[in-house]
Amino acid sequence: MNGTRSSLLPSASKKRILLAALLSRVDEVVSTQSLITEIWGDQPPAKVRGALHVYMAQLRHRLSESTAPDRQATIVTEGPGYLLRLGGAELDQHEFDALLTQARTLLDSGDLRTADHAVRQALGLWRGPAIAGLTEGPMLGVYATCLDEEYVAALELRLEIDLLLGRHRAVIAELIRLVHDYPLRETFYRQLMLAFYRSERQADALNCFRRLRRRLRDELGVEPCRPIQQLHQAVLSADPALDRPMADVAVS
Repeated sequence: MNGTRSSLLPSASKKRILLAALLSRVDEVVSTQSLITEIWGDQPPAKVRGALHVYMAQLRHRLSESTAPDRQATIVTEGPGYLLRLGGAELDQHEFDALLTQARTLLDSGDLRTADHAVRQALGLWRGPAIAGLTEGPMLGVYATCLDEEYVAALELRLEIDLLLGRHRAVIAELIRLVHDYPLRETFYRQLMLAFYRSERQADALNCFRRLRRRLRDELGVEPCRPIQQLHQAVLSADPALDRPMADVAVS
């Protein structure tokens, strides 16, 4: 997911980093020194503050050209640094967060179909790795990590809804890839175990648990979390509670 619409992105990498850094702290003052570190690292040029001032002026001009007057983002000089105000402009991250909150609320109320639509809308805003192609200084590094965490949480939520809607067979391949990509993310293992079991693949569900347990023991010296251990026992005993009746939905 990108932090801003593509029409606003400057072509020069340093100005892109500057915009991304300001977007990561919307409506907050970002100090001049923090911006210098983000753009130039530990070896800034001799006249770095002048260079930053030029970049800031160019970015302000870019924003004024790229947004309508009633939706214009502005950069304000304040205190020890700069502050980005969105005005009426839109930020994908805010829309993503709102849709994710809506999906969770709908799930809690039992409206699975609408929750499914909302979380898929949120994931549709993601257009690749966070802060892709930019040098990640300390500020953007943390921002990218937070965005990635939100994305994975949205994936977990969407897959949870898929399982509630009876799509266990459809999600197996995706979950196999996800446990490979996120080998310590226990939620994906739990979801994969359940998907296997509901697809008449009890042995695969048990093997999935063994792989997770071995990895956690070898790398962290811990056991799987309690919900996964409880699921493992339920799979071993073929607990009827795991057999969810076919949902009144199209299995896709």
